Amino acid sequence: MSNPANTAPSTSRSTSKIDTFACEWCGLTVSTFAADGTLRNHCPACLRSQHITDHVEGGPSQCRARMTPIAIAVLRTGDWMVIHRCVRCDELTSNPVCTDDNQLLLLRMAVRPLAQPPFPLETFGAL
Repeated sequence: MSNPANTAPSTSRSTSKIDTFACEWCGLTVSTFAADGTLRNHCPACLRSQHITDHVEGGPSQCRARMTPIAIAVLRTGDWMVIHRCVRCDELTSNPVCTDDNQLLLLRMAVRPLAQPPFPLETFGAL
């Protein structure tokens, strides 16, 4: 049996702090880094966020209200973005989809325009 007092501390052990935040909507404690290591600013369970960055003025936002996911945008690269709207000031923001985001909610938002078109589907029967 080895004596722990005689062993040198491991230099390969990471001492970096993992930042977390509590989702104000669902209460989940969320890491600020997604499973693939990318920076995250929304809850992977409910996809909601907080208005902390002012995208019009730049820098931190004074609003600090909740942001609701309203749509999915697909970039030319094929990457998906979650579009959020602030419940207080109506500002829109976009954030990259993370690998561990709720896939069911993402698909629901992506197909919503097809499921609820702004015209009657019966018009296609006459074509």
